Amino acid sequence: MNSEKSAALWTEANRVLVGGVNSPVRAFSAVGGDPFFVASGSGARITDADGNEYIDYVLSWGPLILGHAHPAVTEAVTKALKLGASFGIPTEAEVRLGEVIAGLVPSIEKVRLVNSGTEATMSALRLARGYTGRDLIVKVEGCYHGHADGLLVKAGSGLTTLGTPTSPGVPAAYASCTLTMPYNDLDAAREILEAKGDDVACIILEPIPGNMGVILPDDGYLQGLRDLTKKHGALLIFDEVMSGFRVAIGGAQEHYGVTPDLTTLGKVIGGGLPVGAYGGPAEIMDHLSPVGPVYQAGTLSGNPLATAAGLATLDVLTQPGVFDQAVQAMTDLSEGLGAIAKKAGVPVYQTGLGTMACMFFNEGPVRNYEDATASDTERFARYFRGMLSRGVYVAPSQYEAGFTSIAHDSDVIEKTLEAASAAMAD
Repeated sequence: MNSEKSAALWTEANRVLVGGVNSPVRAFSAVGGDPFFVASGSGARITDADGNEYIDYVLSWGPLILGHAHPAVTEAVTKALKLGASFGIPTEAEVRLGEVIAGLVPSIEKVRLVNSGTEATMSALRLARGYTGRDLIVKVEGCYHGHADGLLVKAGSGLTTLGTPTSPGVPAAYASCTLTMPYNDLDAAREILEAKGDDVACIILEPIPGNMGVILPDDGYLQGLRDLTKKHGALLIFDEVMSGFRVAIGGAQEHYGVTPDLTTLGKVIGGGLPVGAYGGPAEIMDHLSPVGPVYQAGTLSGNPLATAAGLATLDVLTQPGVFDQAVQAMTDLSEGLGAIAKKAGVPVYQTGLGTMACMFFNEGPVRNYEDATASDTERFARYFRGMLSRGVYVAPSQYEAGFTSIAHDSDVIEKTLEAASAAMAD
């Protein structure tokens, strides 16, 4: 593949952007080589600056469940732009998107729109603290909730030891308000809440983690957390920024039948534009300003372009049979990849639900962060480069989810599996 223009852009980018990128994973540090620069996208495919075409399984890290440049989304955003890009004043589209979200996500009665998943999670944590009057939060090791200071925390020397920062710039005093525990470990949750439950405002987790690869909850794990948090008066927050509208229309909470106190959303509700949201019962949400005392604000929250894209995306996605198309694509892809790996004698462990999945280069099983990090990352990097050279773009990290869209038809899946068969042999 020709890469002359991407190479030139990479040189320029490193002169003006930190590390050449505006988000670290884009730098390909985990897989080797230099990133390409995308020029356009259509359906299941993207085209780079040199004209090379790739089948895309990253899909802007999840939001493009209809594929790139879907006509309904493009039309809606164009129409909204002609009327004005931003007002900082209420618009009808904010109300309509809020109504749609509340109608589809079981836990949500009232919602607050924000600008990103990070903003949604950090705001939900502030609300949980303000509502409960408690300071400590508990997060699950390997779950990613954005780069807010209190969430960039690793475990202390024991389960009930306060956390320590994982990044310079995060004050130790701030990190000390966060406790961590392993995923799929109810005993750890029980130990923390029995020791410090009176001070714990909430447990926050991705019900289906997508940032240590995709990992599914053990039977009873999510319900167990629900029972424990109720017993100790703490809130349960599901970060469904990734799993929302991806594993089921109503997210993991719909699929597993477990209702959290608060839910954070992003990705799909913006259809590719920056947006996030958090919501829950009115009794909790009404603690937010201007009704309640917990302050949170945002000039661009409910932006007309983002709400237009989100409404158009959810309108198409909720039409009969549409979501099932993307699910079937992932089912066919996963089954095909598993057969190819078995034939090639390459140990893999596959996980997934709905339209998101992961193939760990790991004999498995993978139940938590420790299991995930036992994967053969060098073997994954070789597979990544093999797929990219054959026109298939998967996430440039073993620890990221892959996604399908309604544009990933049988022809796209067939071409992907042909590339995978060759890449597995590299």
